[in-house]
Order: sequence, then structure tokens, then C-alpha cells
Amino acid sequence: MNATGPGTFYDGLTSARRAVTVALDDDAVRICAADGAILAQWRTFEIAPVSTPRGVLRVGLARGHATARLEIHDPALATAVVKAARPCDRTGMTDRHTRVRVTAYSLLAIIVLVGAGIWGVPITADKVTPLLPIAVDQRIGVLANAEERRELSGETHGKPFECSAADSAKARASRGAFTKLLDILKGAAALPLPTEVTMVHVPQVNAVTVPGGYIYVFEGILAKATTVDEVAGVIGHEMGHVADRDGTKTAVETGGVSLLFGLLLGDFTGGGAVVFTATTLLQLAYSRHTESAADRFGAELMAKVGGDPHALGRLLVRMSAPSGPQHFLLNHPEAQLRAAAIDLVRQPSPMKALLTPDEWTALKTMCEE
Repeated sequence: MNATGPGTFYDGLTSARRAVTVALDDDAVRICAADGAILAQWRTFEIAPVSTPRGVLRVGLARGHATARLEIHDPALATAVVKAARPCDRTGMTDRHTRVRVTAYSLLAIIVLVGAGIWGVPITADKVTPLLPIAVDQRIGVLANAEERRELSGETHGKPFECSAADSAKARASRGAFTKLLDILKGAAALPLPTEVTMVHVPQVNAVTVPGGYIYVFEGILAKATTVDEVAGVIGHEMGHVADRDGTKTAVETGGVSLLFGLLLGDFTGGGAVVFTATTLLQLAYSRHTESAADRFGAELMAKVGGDPHALGRLLVRMSAPSGPQHFLLNHPEAQLRAAAIDLVRQPSPMKALLTPDEWTALKTMCEE
């Protein structure tokens, strides 16, 4: 059986397509370039149809490792080649070996991604985050902080978001005392990025740190605290999370593979992954190691500025009284153990007051508007 006609040839080595002349004789198909040069010659019993669009015959070597393909659009030539080719299942005109390989690779990819999410991402987050530029924290923080503010705004029960936002003598005094305390702590903390601390009208006894150096202290802390050192201890603890970049580590863990790919591809915000991270920060369970490190940072910071490093421990124990654990403790290591570890930090001698009595009163009543 002899037949000739035009075709399109892919050599399997490059992506180039070449217009060729296809010549079929009794036992072979010759594929020739426009100048007559033979590009390939396939024995008819070696070829078989593969997956093809309607109206086109596509053939290749049935058992070869090469990925060369020949496309034939001429119906008469296509019919002749099919009749001469090796017997095969043409119901789907599909290369079953290719389909099996694709399926196997797809399953392997799924297994790798799931394994990375369960085991690899937390380990990777802890190792990778210290190597990331500080700009990554700040870029992640733009989205995460906006989402966190939106979440917290729903907890203010109709009050303004920030405490002492009014333009009154009392509000100015409260803001002044708060700013003075923050300046003392920031000056000694040497944090890796600019840090913004906000007192908000959220009644829970809690504080939260968002990637990018944003700290929110809830008014419940002021209601529960009996000394300025207890408030400063909470802020120092949260500054410990900023120093160790725990918020960004959490974003990488929570965002998982999608955020890591975003970081690798230059999308530092990670889109939806960061938004999801922000919505979970209020319910976040830091590890005992992470919380202990933040406790120690806060206690040592208090000692450095001349305050009482043990004040945070006393606040934690009081918050865990029989009246019931407060929100600040729900996802944190047990208060007595934390307080005992905090007490290992030596108190400065002599200790000094971080604020005057009038300034402490102004700070204590900062959210009473």
C-alpha cells in the first residue's frame, strides 16, 4: 500500500513544528523535509495512534522512549496509515502509558504537598523566617493588620476602636502616659522593625501581635492590672513576639504551601493566605517554647529598664484564679509554670518607677470614656 501527503512533524527534542511530506509504503512511513531529506523513518508495525483532536491523526512510536509525533490531516493518507499500523485499541486513541504516568505523577504531587503541609511547613517556617528580609514582615503586615483591625472592630461593642481617641485633657494625658511607657520599652528592646502599639476597646484580657510589628493591647488588661509594671510586662511579652518574628512564622505556617510559593514568586503578601492568618490570630495557640521565649524577653526587657520583671507572672497567676481562666490564658502554657520561669529573671536593684502615680492613673483609666 503506497500513499503520500502532507503532515506536521514534531521531533520530540524541540518544540518546533515542521511541515513535512509523508510517504507510506508496504512496511514503513518516511517523514521527509521540504528539501527531500529524510527526518525519520518508522516501521509500520512500530507506530500507533495516540491522543488526538477530532479530524487529525497523530501517531508515534508505540514502544519507543522518544516523544516524536506525526500529525496527518489528509483523510485518505490517515486511513492508509491506520490500516498499515500495528493493531491497537483505538476507542480513545490514547497513549495509555502516558496516561498512567501522568496519573502517577499527579498522585505523587498530591502526597508531597499534603506531607509538606502537615510536617514540612512548620519546620520550614521556623528555619526560613529568620532568613527573610524584614520587608517581608512589613508587606505581610499590610494585609494582616488591615484584616486584624476589621476583626477587632467587631468586638468593641459600639465604642471607638482606639482608647482615648478624643481630643480632651483626660485623653491627652492618657495618651501621653501610654507614649512615655512605650518609648521606654522600645528604647531598650532594639526591635528588628518599627513597632506600633495600640490600646483598643476590646474587653477581653488579652493582647495580640500581628506580622509587621503591630501590637494590640485590649482594655481588659488595664482593668485587670494593678501596677504599671504588669501592663508593661504584657507589652514586653508582645514585643518578644515581634523580636522573634513569631507573627511571620505563623503566617508561613498557617498560609502553608500557598504562602511559601507566593514568597518564592515575589508575592510577599500571599493574598488569601495572609487574610486567613489574620482571622486566626485571636485563637492562635503558640507553642510552649514560643510563649516561654516571649515571656523571657519581656521579663528581661523589664529588668533592663529598671522595672519589675516578675510583674507579668503575678498578672498571669491572678488571671488564672478560680473565677475562671481569661482569654489570654486559653491558648497559652499554664500560668504557674510561666510565672515560675519568669521569676528566674533577676530583679534590678534598685527598681525604679516607669511612670509617676498621676501618669499611672491616666494610663489605668485610658479606656474609661
